[in-house]
Amino acid sequence: MKGSFDDGPAKNQKSNPIGKWYQPWFFKYVRGIAEKGSTTIEYIPIRDYYRRYSRSIFWGIQDILPFGNNAIFRYLLGWSTPPKISLLKLTAAISPLRRLLDCSYVFQDFLLPIANLDEALRILHDEMKVYPLWLCPFNLPSTPGIVRQRSGRNIMYVDVGVYGKSEKINFKPKEAIQHMDKFLRDVAGMQMLYADMYMDRSEFWEMFDSSLYEWLRVKYGCRSAFPDVYEKSFHGARC
Repeated sequence: MKGSFDDGPAKNQKSNPIGKWYQPWFFKYVRGIAEKGSTTIEYIPIRDYYRRYSRSIFWGIQDILPFGNNAIFRYLLGWSTPPKISLLKLTAAISPLRRLLDCSYVFQDFLLPIANLDEALRILHDEMKVYPLWLCPFNLPSTPGIVRQRSGRNIMYVDVGVYGKSEKINFKPKEAIQHMDKFLRDVAGMQMLYADMYMDRSEFWEMFDSSLYEWLRVKYGCRSAFPDVYEKSFHGARC
């Protein structure tokens, strides 16, 4: 799928407001077009395109509302989706549900050089078997900061998003994530910090660059006032 900016639909063409409540989930819509095997040209409002995965929380909503893409539900109650993230976090905190999520589901973003993508996909398939995957290439310059690569040049990275239920038998999420984190440290990759993290402090700072971060904490007197980013990210460090 590729696109370009345009002033509006061509003559005798209509725009497709994919962000409306009655529209099918975007990932389902795109899959349907792909399965037809034909070329389709559409005009999509820019706001709808930017937020194309919002209503379906990428594809995570299919596990929350399996019937949510049904046409009748969309027309009558599609306006009520997606559920607020605060509500999802509240329900996820309930112990039995939390145990189910911890044992079966993965919500992770892994950032790595695009040159290592093939090996990363193999590890993810062997360790997690969660599909579909989110692949988002981006340029990572060699500039100071906590997310830093030290090659001295720009390098193309890719964000591999893993969101959903594992199809792997006897899935062990902690071990799988630790295996992936080890791979990331070996290839100068990073794990997004919103997700569950199982690295110890030395492994964490092997993955991230603490030099500028610690300098700023010392300069502004934060070391004695606030926990550091590792303690904020790793639940075990706060217990």
